[in-house]
Amino acid sequence: MLVRRLVLAAVLAAIAACSSISTVRVQPETVYVGPHLRPIAVIHAQVTSAYLLWIPIPGHVDLDYVVNRMLLATAKTLGADKVVDIQVDITPETGIWTLRKMLGYRSATASGVAVMVEPERPERGDAAPATAKAVP
Repeated sequence: MLVRRLVLAAVLAAIAACSSISTVRVQPETVYVGPHLRPIAVIHAQVTSAYLLWIPIPGHVDLDYVVNRMLLATAKTLGADKVVDIQVDITPETGIWTLRKMLGYRSATASGVAVMVEPERPERGDAAPATAKAVP
């Protein structure tokens, strides 16, 4: 009977564990990210993993995975050159948080604004003066 309950708990935990990426396109006029940067989308990546007796189901809850493999990869897919204003959050895995791994979950999130770098344009007053040709 105890084994059956543990198997049921493991199956339910596996169903509850997930990862997701949400994106929303933005208009460049509505979001300011800095000079020579044009925002194209806001991206939010999240990974949640259930734990049963310190065993992660399915795992991959770390900042490297959520930032590099999810957030930055999605930005490149959208055609972005960079991601700015990155914010990350992760449930700690040490200290008192270790008890949460007995029967609980961990999560990691990362979000940022995907931008395209625009080349600097010379201003009208900065243009080099035209040289006059001498007419013979």
